[in-house]
Amino acid sequence: GFGGGRRFEEGPPDSVIPAGTFQHPANGDLVFKATLGEQVPYFNAGAYLENKNKIGKIDEVFGPINSVMFTVKPDDGFQASSFKVGDTVYISPDKTLPLSRFTEPQKGGGGRGGGRGRGGGRNSNSSEGAGAGDGTNKGGGKAGGVEGGDGSARGESSSDRGRRHYKDVNKAKIGNH
Repeated sequence: GFGGGRRFEEGPPDSVIPAGTFQHPANGDLVFKATLGEQVPYFNAGAYLENKNKIGKIDEVFGPINSVMFTVKPDDGFQASSFKVGDTVYISPDKTLPLSRFTEPQKGGGGRGGGRGRGGGRNSNSSEGAGAGDGTNKGGGKAGGVEGGDGSARGESSSDRGRRHYKDVNKAKIGNH
């Protein structure tokens, strides 16, 4: 065998399905609106053209559950400018997760992403918790929403609830009487 896991470059998948439509470029990435219905693309899943030519990898998945967006980090040599608004990106059908993994946390899913403690996790570029509750909402769930409640109906992870609680507690200490 190859030993240490799947570090080698995967070849093109046997088939691809439409994953999203191109919206605009942002900081060298391509922003897409997901068209997968009840599915969400994996982080780091390969992104392809319809002819299975790889263009990059899924980098971030964000937005409310009824309007999921994602970014693709283009591979070296792929011209982001060749994408036009409305163009479709494709992924392998086995690189998706059901939305219910995020909307029904009591069903045991969502093991990833917990236990990050204070501060954002992935790509937060913050030092020692400085990103706690900074409003960037990288963790899925809806920004804003109804105050109070435990947040589980909003698709937040427990670390998001903790961050929101941390913000609310600090707001109270500052003196909004």
